[in-house]
Amino acid sequence: MLSVNIKAQTSGADYFTGKWNILVKGTPNGDIRMFVTLQKQDTTFAGSVQDSTGQFITKIDKVEINGDKAIIYFNAQGYDVNLEMDKKDDDHINGSMMGMFDAEGERVN
Repeated sequence: MLSVNIKAQTSGADYFTGKWNILVKGTPNGDIRMFVTLQKQDTTFAGSVQDSTGQFITKIDKVEINGDKAIIYFNAQGYDVNLEMDKKDDDHINGSMMGMFDAEGERVN
């Protein structure tokens, strides 16, 4: 008897839709944990950023998706910030904030 387990591979907009638990490492304020939620709306995205307790911080201003990479743009503490999210596997991402601080995350189910 042979058993095969196949999991559908998702990429692009469908992959990044949902809630992500993100850890940004080594910022001047130390490691930062946040939740990023992305919702697909027709051909664009909407979303928000929350702190580690789930408290709303800001809305996402813009999302760029190119294959297995998403870049989200938002304003935090008066600064324009971008977070790059690169698909690692079905439920995990790697990336960076502002191209300076490593980030990793996992999908929240």
